[in-house]
Amino acid sequence: MDVFTQIMNNRFIWIPFFTWLVIQTFKVIWDLVTTKKFNFKRIIGAGGMPSSHSAIVMAISVLVGRETGFNSWQFALSLVFSSVVMYDAAGVRRAAGKQARLLNKIIETPGLTGVQVQEKLVEVLGHTPLQVFVGAIIGIIIGSIF
Repeated sequence: MDVFTQIMNNRFIWIPFFTWLVIQTFKVIWDLVTTKKFNFKRIIGAGGMPSSHSAIVMAISVLVGRETGFNSWQFALSLVFSSVVMYDAAGVRRAAGKQARLLNKIIETPGLTGVQVQEKLVEVLGHTPLQVFVGAIIGIIIGSIF
């Protein structure tokens, strides 16, 4: 079996990728419906409801648990890393997005600074705890189904 076929048959690769694709496509469609504008950046951008990062890592954790047992060290390792990713999404990356929003407001305020910027900072970086939770639930469901 060649490498490409092995990769395509590896559910630990295609299920998380499928999960990401479905969630990001949903975000593009939702953005199109709510803003009446097509925003291609939503397909690869971070942030928004639900968290694709959380869905991906939880799908992987469930797959690992089903493959090796939920009492295995592999599942424990996967779940710990999933927790770090989800904490980061709702913590550090969300805080960075809030800071970007504040800095953009400061820079846009006339007369406040003499700073010239070429582009605004990206404000949608992280997730609310609810977005992380919903993403995690979706990941658990997808990991359980496949």
